[in-house]
Amino acid sequence: MSEYRANLLWSGPNTDFTYKTYSRTHTWTFGGGSAVEASAAPEYLGKAELVNPEEAFAASLASCHLLTFLALAAFQKFTVGRYEDEAVASVGKNAQGKMAVLQVTLNPKVTFSGENLPTPDQIAALHHRAHNDCFISNSVLTEVIVKPVV
Repeated sequence: MSEYRANLLWSGPNTDFTYKTYSRTHTWTFGGGSAVEASAAPEYLGKAELVNPEEAFAASLASCHLLTFLALAAFQKFTVGRYEDEAVASVGKNAQGKMAVLQVTLNPKVTFSGENLPTPDQIAALHHRAHNDCFISNSVLTEVIVKPVV
């Protein structure tokens, strides 16, 4: 079993701590030392210029799909020249009436190079398997839709 850690640090003022006034800004520090300044989404009084948990959730799913896709392509001797994605997380009320990330849509656009180019069916199969093998998508209840851009 592997473990992965993220440390969060938030500190605020000792005065004027109300729902509308406290800062949502905090820092995520990861195992390798990378630090990211984060906040709540603007709808929840956070800073739009900082990453928020909903965006990070979408990025985590997209990143896992990307990394799994690259590994599968490499095993099949396909050379990926470029991979880009615009992941979209949709938030709303779930069946229990609680706010949740209901759906994340991945829109990967992949280009290949070299002599061994996959067919459209092989590309679709790579995306299907990448989704099924992704650790993160296997860990969430959120519906994850993969819509490859061709």
